[in-house]
Amino acid sequence: MLNLADSSPVRAAQADALAEKARALNARYRHHSATAVMEGALRDAGEIALVSSFGAESVVLLHMAAIIDPATPVLFVDTELLFTETLIYQQEVSERLGLRNVQIIRADDIAEKDPYGALRFSDTDACCHLRKTVPLQKALAGFDGWITGRKRFQSGSRAALEFFEVEEIADGPTGRLKVNPLAHWAPEDVRAYMEENRLPRHPLVAQGYPSLGCAPCTSKVAEGEDPRAGRWRDQNKEECGIHIVDGKLTRKGAEDK
Repeated sequence: MLNLADSSPVRAAQADALAEKARALNARYRHHSATAVMEGALRDAGEIALVSSFGAESVVLLHMAAIIDPATPVLFVDTELLFTETLIYQQEVSERLGLRNVQIIRADDIAEKDPYGALRFSDTDACCHLRKTVPLQKALAGFDGWITGRKRFQSGSRAALEFFEVEEIADGPTGRLKVNPLAHWAPEDVRAYMEENRLPRHPLVAQGYPSLGCAPCTSKVAEGEDPRAGRWRDQNKEECGIHIVDGKLTRKGAEDK
């Protein structure tokens, strides 16, 4: 996939065309359901993959994908720092839903760049970049877009989230679309869908982990706290780097500046 970050007129034109495509898709599906948005993305947006962490709420989109097309590519980034429960859950859910194209993505240079797994202590951004962002970008190279489970209620940086958006990384647009079928869902919508379809919950949710990432950087959340409060607790960090807002890695409080 082309990186559209430079000022070449051709690439600038491609970036403008992609932004217009996102606007048109948002207008078309503005009042549609999450399932309709996902179906539309898989039908109208080119080669699309579902990127899933197999975390606390991931089973909703995984279930939709299994119903629409069980051969939908599902990309699961194994950072090699995940909870054991997440790895087991990934296998069990994939089998139960009949997903036929789950691709496990791992970084190929961890032994060289972080042999002792200590990078997270000195630079969490660099750790996320090495173990998550870079391998995912490589895996997405053959796709026109990808589906995420982000929702507006999750944080201030996601409050204006649309169904379709142009993907950006630190260097600029990538030439791909990001699709957020659950953008307008509230927590009760997620719970209702899971209950109605009798979907298995991640085992750590009941233990106080409403949002899950890598084990060393995820802590339990107390009653009344924001669901993502346990992600990089006490650090000025809100996203792993997979999701960029206005071309920048999102940090807590950044939306107020």
